[in-house]
Amino acid sequence: MIAQLRGRVLAVGGTWLVVDLSGLGLRVLCAPATAGAARIGEPVDLHTSLVVREDSLTLYGFSTADERDIFELVQTASGIGPRIALAIVSVFEPGEFAAAITSGNTAAITRVPGIGAKGAAKLVLELKDKVAIFVGSSALSVKPSTAVGDWREQVIGGLEGLGYGHRDAEAACDRVASDLGEDADVSVAQLLRAALRSLAK
Repeated sequence: MIAQLRGRVLAVGGTWLVVDLSGLGLRVLCAPATAGAARIGEPVDLHTSLVVREDSLTLYGFSTADERDIFELVQTASGIGPRIALAIVSVFEPGEFAAAITSGNTAAITRVPGIGAKGAAKLVLELKDKVAIFVGSSALSVKPSTAVGDWREQVIGGLEGLGYGHRDAEAACDRVASDLGEDADVSVAQLLRAALRSLAK
């Protein structure tokens, strides 16, 4: 099991990174906020989860151990695979997701792309007794300041990676930009979550 990796960023996409480990380049799938915080040539430290399938080995990377643990925990629920699990981590902080499960807030959970009302109720039923350790967790993805002018491409790429169309992603960014005003000291993670909330309305 690969639990953690540290290296330099070689390439960045909306929902992936390529990390150089002493000459070995590993492609790591991750939440849009994690990808958005990475910079080519800079070091990155990721908590990881290796998903093994008959035809593939896929490495997922997270900014915090709590994000990785939530990603792995939700896959113990029936019908939840890595794609939906990564979407959950993209939409919620670990403590927020645990609080939604504990309180039975299915409306909040349906903000995750690919989860409807029945799926949300099923998650609450199956995970309610398992998320207690995450309640109150404030673990967040890395949150560097993001200049207003350069966040749109990262957020659009992240939304497309979660399955939204380009037009919907652009429209969500327009709505977020109109709400942002002059406040440039906002992280990609916060901007992405704001865009997801606007798409869920």
